[in-house]
Amino acid sequence: MNLQHVNELAASSGGTLYLMLLLLLITLTVIIERSWFLYRSMSGGRAVNERVETLPRLRNDLLQNEIERAGSLPHATLLKVALSNPEMNERQVLADRLEESILHAIPKFDRSLWILDTAVTLAPLLGLFGTIVGMFNAFSGLGQGSAVPTQVTGGVAEALIATAGGLFIAMLGLVCLNSLNTRVRLLVHQLETLKQMLINRCAHMPMRDNASNHPNMVVARTGT
Repeated sequence: MNLQHVNELAASSGGTLYLMLLLLLITLTVIIERSWFLYRSMSGGRAVNERVETLPRLRNDLLQNEIERAGSLPHATLLKVALSNPEMNERQVLADRLEESILHAIPKFDRSLWILDTAVTLAPLLGLFGTIVGMFNAFSGLGQGSAVPTQVTGGVAEALIATAGGLFIAMLGLVCLNSLNTRVRLLVHQLETLKQMLINRCAHMPMRDNASNHPNMVVARTGT
């Protein structure tokens, strides 16, 4: 199959093969870019969580060291929250601020995945459209009496290439989309785990009132 024959197939499908080729390139670009981003984030984040887990308590110098080692990972954002807010000594306050950082980071994880979702739906439709156009061209010669049966069957077979191409793009996009969604979920779980570890190692229990901290004072008052 030479380039001229490919151009003829694309022309017979109404140009949909060119659109499907462009859709395939976009799909592969998104798959490669998101796979690399999520792999790097998960592998680096796993190392951050393992280091934080071994520490009984996080001091400011340890937090700063972890931030420098985390670099551009999303986990560094949570570490910065714990470092830049030393006055947040209550667990619930720190938990809310860390959860806010996670919510801001999540849209960056599944960015461009909507393109894969669109490709899964659009590719078979484009392939079917190209096949229908190709079959119109294949059967058009019968009405004029100039086509032989072998030419018609050959044209139908070539028209089905568009459908096969659309199904291939859809299957590739579906498998990769499910895989990337799973990685996004695991990355969010990593951040949630890091959040809980930071709360356990950075936050103090909320202060009680003075009376509860000094039981002798309570006894004295009751005695009077």
